[in-house]
Amino acid sequence: MDSTTHQRSEVYYTGHVQGVGFRYTTQQIAQNFAVTGFVQNLADGRVLLVVEAEVTEAKRFLAEIERKLGEYIRDVRVAKLASSGGFNRFSIRH
Repeated sequence: MDSTTHQRSEVYYTGHVQGVGFRYTTQQIAQNFAVTGFVQNLADGRVLLVVEAEVTEAKRFLAEIERKLGEYIRDVRVAKLASSGGFNRFSIRH
């Protein structure tokens, strides 16, 4: 994996993002993209999405999440990090 073209993004979604199928829908969207990582509800009501992918693919994936789930999202915080290659699929964490 070339770290110059791949990245890891940690995305925190705030809003009405729990109890609305956010994680399930995100996992379904991920099936259409070459991404790995996970989506997880947090105790404070936010949703954490960790995604590793080629930079352009990650941007397209995140844009599709906002397009399909934007009505539930009030705020998005993104941290971009070096890709670790630590995931082999995209999953829901409980």
